[in-house]
Amino acid sequence: MTRFPLRGIVPPLVTPLLGYDTLDRAGTARLIEHVIDGGVAGVFILGTTGEAPSLSYRLRRQAIDLMCRAVGGRVPVLVGITDTAFVESVTLAKHAADAGADAVVLTTPYYFPAGQTELTAYVEHVAEALTLPLVLYNMPALTKVRFEIPTLRHLAADPRIVGVKDSSGDTEYYRELIELKRQRPDWTVLIGPEHLMAESVDWGGDGGVNGGANLYPRLFVRCFEAAARGDHDEVAAATVAIESLQRVYQVGKYASRIIKGTKSALSLRGICSDRMAEPFHHFLPPERAKVEAILDDLESHHAERLGVTPRPANR
Repeated sequence: MTRFPLRGIVPPLVTPLLGYDTLDRAGTARLIEHVIDGGVAGVFILGTTGEAPSLSYRLRRQAIDLMCRAVGGRVPVLVGITDTAFVESVTLAKHAADAGADAVVLTTPYYFPAGQTELTAYVEHVAEALTLPLVLYNMPALTKVRFEIPTLRHLAADPRIVGVKDSSGDTEYYRELIELKRQRPDWTVLIGPEHLMAESVDWGGDGGVNGGANLYPRLFVRCFEAAARGDHDEVAAATVAIESLQRVYQVGKYASRIIKGTKSALSLRGICSDRMAEPFHHFLPPERAKVEAILDDLESHHAERLGVTPRPANR
């Protein structure tokens, strides 16, 4: 039975690690329970936030097995299969199907940029080899290539493709993407940038794949639900908290700071390790202290909306 279309918050989970090629199994189990308890509509593993390109194929398979077991069918599991090699993507997709995943997610192959004609044929070739539904993932900042709207319009004729996640941050592009739902009303269209999530629902989107939902899933779920029912006051209040959370991503100086900040915050709140995949490093004590100060301030002002116990002042 298909679990699409999908509406709501689908956090792109971090991949908890204990070593350079070792999963944090206990932390992974805690993370899964944390986000499901927060009311998410599904989970997306082995995406950008999950550091998938930096993980060995062995560890990726282990992560799929562990996370699918931990979820236990309670919500849909979407698995990233993007790779520079076609065969590796298809092999990982087969493993995901065997593990009980509900769909696979594919962005444009990186390194040599593909033309749109090449990209169209590539996606069709991948789809032919799959037994699971396929979600396309637009991430041009990291892959150099985006799924152009005419390309998606062509691919929308394929019933095996069930949706698109867009992390471009291009609101004009996203609005054009929403228009494709006229052609495919069963498509799930999700947005990545969390500060745009509520607005994207007003445009006709189906929710968000928002990294901050690793830490505060209840906040993003409440914001989505408020946007879906047109409760602008609640959306405004939740958006203030979401924008405050963005400060975590501004700690540090490298592009990896978004994932470092997310993992640091999860570690500080006792959910999972902050170990990063090589070549990236976790935050050192000065940066961790900045992250903790941001979390303390956020939770002292928005505890109920975040779904956490209020933190005492001057603790």
